[in-house]
Amino acid sequence: MNEENIDGTNGCSKVRTGTQNEAALLALMEKTGYNMVQENGQRKFGGPPPGWEGPPPPRGCEVFVGKIPRDMYEDELVPVFERAGKIYEFRLMMEFSGENRGYAFVMYTTKEEAQLAIRILNNYEIRPGKFIGVCVSLDNCRLFIGAIPKEKKKEEILDEMKKVTEGVVDVIVYPSATDKTKNRGFAFVEYESHRAAAMARRKLIPGTFQLWGHTIQVDWADPEKEVDEETMQRVKVLYVRNLMISTTEETIKAEFNKFKPGAVERVKKLRDYAFVHFFNREDAVAAMSVMNGKGIDGASIEVTLAKPVNKENTWRQQLNGQISPNSENLIVFANKEESHPKTLGKLPTLPARLNGQHSPSPPEVERCTYPFYPGIKLTPISMYSLKSNHFNSAVMHLDYYCNKNNWAPPEYYLYSTTSQDGKVLLVYKIVIPAIANGSQSYFMPDKLCTTLEDAKELAAQFTLLHLGNLDICPCQISC
Repeated sequence: MNEENIDGTNGCSKVRTGTQNEAALLALMEKTGYNMVQENGQRKFGGPPPGWEGPPPPRGCEVFVGKIPRDMYEDELVPVFERAGKIYEFRLMMEFSGENRGYAFVMYTTKEEAQLAIRILNNYEIRPGKFIGVCVSLDNCRLFIGAIPKEKKKEEILDEMKKVTEGVVDVIVYPSATDKTKNRGFAFVEYESHRAAAMARRKLIPGTFQLWGHTIQVDWADPEKEVDEETMQRVKVLYVRNLMISTTEETIKAEFNKFKPGAVERVKKLRDYAFVHFFNREDAVAAMSVMNGKGIDGASIEVTLAKPVNKENTWRQQLNGQISPNSENLIVFANKEESHPKTLGKLPTLPARLNGQHSPSPPEVERCTYPFYPGIKLTPISMYSLKSNHFNSAVMHLDYYCNKNNWAPPEYYLYSTTSQDGKVLLVYKIVIPAIANGSQSYFMPDKLCTTLEDAKELAAQFTLLHLGNLDICPCQISC
């Protein structure tokens, strides 16, 4: 061991008692041949492992591990995570005192090993009554840039971002849904590394930096959903982007049926994008190569395979893996919906989001305001006469759901506690009177919120999940 190695192992002896605990780390290093160094608040085991040649593993090979007991270290953790495959690097976040910070990052040599770790170790009881959480970890290399002049083209935005930041690889710009000659007022900037993106984000401080005389908005974009190759090999649905608002489902179906009549099963159009379902995967792949870049109603479309999203995993991620939905086969298709990620009414603190991807069921109503001119005729209606896709919040969905089932409205009961730093934390208990005498007398999430609105929304989401009402998940973009 070099001097750094010794310092790394000494860091744990401040908390762990006696030389036996320190010896456990030394024994692990001797047994595995891995080095261990501590730097910048983290202790690295491996990276690379002994005998490794070539570049590090690609993106998608790393998992995040949370809820680690503070007095647990590599000698206990590494053997557990080796069950899923060969570890390239294990990074345990450390406190100055020598305790761990309750979380770590484990990089495997392949994506398959990382996925296996998630399957077998998420909610694993690492000690009696202590369950860890394991999910995929992706270095974010993409920034969201908002308030960009809508007349700017991709090339202009790319050139400007290269002038003011370093490491720019690409710029993703989406045309306006109503005017294809303009952009939507925002762009995604892809950088060569997470560090380059972080440095750019630090430089482009919101409120102080301007592009073309406009004060821009800057934040992290959400990483796109990673889908394993085995799952993608079964996909027979195409995602079609950049459609005209006026283009109908019938037109899309007719265009995609031209290369092989009767190949399309159905089409679901949502604003300016659509999902085209085929009877056979082979036809879907063939149509993708034929139709990508073609024009429909004057718009040049982009066609890719739709990415499956597992709703069960989505809801588990939202509520930290503590909920087990009672519904099977919760696979839907959801590709990135290029609406503005900072749209009206989104809850920035709630975990009700899905990697920048919207659930296509039900269609999202365009959220904007229209002028109210004198003389416009108004007709009184009941909210229950609307369709479910007119509601954005889970609270409204739950009320609608109860009414649809001829149940009494849900009853909300508010509770509070105080955090260690003195903040008032809130949680709602929801009682559905119609089923209160059954096996589930009430619904209460295992998360506390700092605002009343967020607590109520989270409780409604939790309740909808357990009621099996998964098709109205208000999945939103997160940054």
